[in-house]
Amino acid sequence: MEVRPGYKQTEVGVIPEDWGVESLDKIADSKRPICYGIVQVGQFSNDGITVLAIKNLNGDYVTNIHRCSYQIERAYARSRVLPGDVLVSVKGTVGRIGLVPPHFSGNISRDLARIALSDSDEPAFWYQLLQSEMAQRRLEATTVGTTRMELSIGPLKQVKMPRPPKEEQRAIAKALGDSDALLRALDGLITKKRDLKQAAMQQLLTGLTRLSGFQEEWEDMQVQNAIARFFCGPSPTCEERNIQDDHEWGVLKTTAVTKENGWDWTKHKTLPRMFWNKPNLELKKGDVIVTKAGPRHRVGVSAWVDYVPPRIIVSGKMIGLRPRADRVVPVMLASAISSPATQAYLDQRTTGMAESQVNFENSALLEAPIKLPRLDEQRAIAAVLTDMEAELTVLEERFAKTRALKQGMMHELLTGKTRLCSPEVTHA
Repeated sequence: MEVRPGYKQTEVGVIPEDWGVESLDKIADSKRPICYGIVQVGQFSNDGITVLAIKNLNGDYVTNIHRCSYQIERAYARSRVLPGDVLVSVKGTVGRIGLVPPHFSGNISRDLARIALSDSDEPAFWYQLLQSEMAQRRLEATTVGTTRMELSIGPLKQVKMPRPPKEEQRAIAKALGDSDALLRALDGLITKKRDLKQAAMQQLLTGLTRLSGFQEEWEDMQVQNAIARFFCGPSPTCEERNIQDDHEWGVLKTTAVTKENGWDWTKHKTLPRMFWNKPNLELKKGDVIVTKAGPRHRVGVSAWVDYVPPRIIVSGKMIGLRPRADRVVPVMLASAISSPATQAYLDQRTTGMAESQVNFENSALLEAPIKLPRLDEQRAIAAVLTDMEAELTVLEERFAKTRALKQGMMHELLTGKTRLCSPEVTHA
């Protein structure tokens, strides 16, 4: 393959002529070689030294950090970390990358390796580079194990990477760091909007807060008064995969309905052929699903179907409800079933020999009491929540596009295809 002028072919691919190729041990500070941390951190010690684990990487480096006794930590002085050190997870979940922030001092656990960089290198650059697809492939190639993966220090030291001059490292790190800052801001805004929506749902769907112009008392009724029909499906032994073509049919798992995250149609299995073509059991947008069998904390959980592909049916461990359009809005029905009063009613009618496997009859749900506002108020509430969901969707799409753009930038900048510094500048 022809290499364009100003570039060269190397064992790590085509890179600019003024870039080098180095193994990780060559970029490390010779006085602080690459090493892993404390093998057994022991019990938490209130006055001990902080010890980072895999779970702490890229967190706030303050919350949920173990403290190891000084007696244990003293034997691992070689693995103490300083601000700017790069961390690599080397056991279990291999290849996660962290960068020690300015405020942190302490040590690391055996699951992490420390790369203390030489003065010729920019920590933020290596933090970005080691997260790249190129670097992750090289780290994966040196990983061993079947049930618990591990990357030994020896092979880690020999992993080779492209090495731009330091000034260009800084420029690349800044560009990618700016993208990270935008992603963090978007993620924070998404979290805030999601929390606001949850608060609005709690207030509006329970009547604690009323929209302007609505004052009438909510109506008492039973679930069966608000639906056109109900349906339950089979629970056969299935293939543990989603449906894959325009002929297969799938059945929902009970985990498709959760209190925390609502509805997730992807939680389904492929039905045996003898259970295909059951249009009377097929879920439609606007249906409401309620679990009726399983562990006690997973019974009576409801969610409304805002999207579902064709040929998905409910299992025998749940009930599908088709709301009456002239009586109830789907999100309001799902919320009414989740109310404390209705949940208490269902709980009293739930039977089973063990908490891990209980159930209630269809009639218990159909006869369960619920409270609903007038249909016009239901629609007004649904419109408010729909608008909030639309705002969330826009933000999530922007986050996804920004992340994709950053991935493209990483490929261009970390391979030298796009230069932020000319060779003259980087050698100045």
